[in-house]
Amino acid sequence: MEQQDGDFGKETEEEAVTEPKTLKAPKTSCKKTKSSSSATNDYETEARFSRLKLFEKVMQKSLDNFIEIASFNRFTSTFRPLHKKNPQRMESIYKQFIEELKGAIRVDITRLIEEGRLETKLYELDKLESDAKNKMDPAWRPSGVPEQDLCSFLMPYYQKQETYMRRELKKIQADNAVLTEKVLAGRERLSHTEHHISAAVEDWKISVTEFEKLASALSPDVTDL
Repeated sequence: MEQQDGDFGKETEEEAVTEPKTLKAPKTSCKKTKSSSSATNDYETEARFSRLKLFEKVMQKSLDNFIEIASFNRFTSTFRPLHKKNPQRMESIYKQFIEELKGAIRVDITRLIEEGRLETKLYELDKLESDAKNKMDPAWRPSGVPEQDLCSFLMPYYQKQETYMRRELKKIQADNAVLTEKVLAGRERLSHTEHHISAAVEDWKISVTEFEKLASALSPDVTDL
């Protein structure tokens, strides 16, 4: 028991000694932030055409910085007795922990991109930027009067809607004119058919009348026989 207490005291002393070393991390983090900011600037100049590519590079850089902060020394300082007993086992546990942590973070980033439709939105931003380069007119700026700004924003939309409705109305009117011609042509054919039928009926009536006259004229001769 005394030996264990002595070992525990030595471990606490070692932790107290190693504690100030971890306080130097902010200096390195400042350097890292400066380097990361310069790296992001380089990414913006190199990959300005693709915001998604820039986003993936920034996320990868952030992931690398995060994993670097979770170093093996910090990990073993938390589990110092286990590390002293079996350093190789502790190293394998640390590697497995880091791999699973990276995988979980990558899955969360992918889910964030999919749920937020980030790829589509970043592509739209890239397209807007490329289209803006070809436009010589100055971009819209607020005038300071909300009514004028609202009108200037809504009027083009309503004008487009009016143009669209007029175009659709012309299409409907043209279709109605075609249908009207078809209906008139059908009525004309129907009237011709009715005229032919009535003429055929009249001819049939005349032929029936003539047949009856002929039958009545021949009927006395038949009775005499």
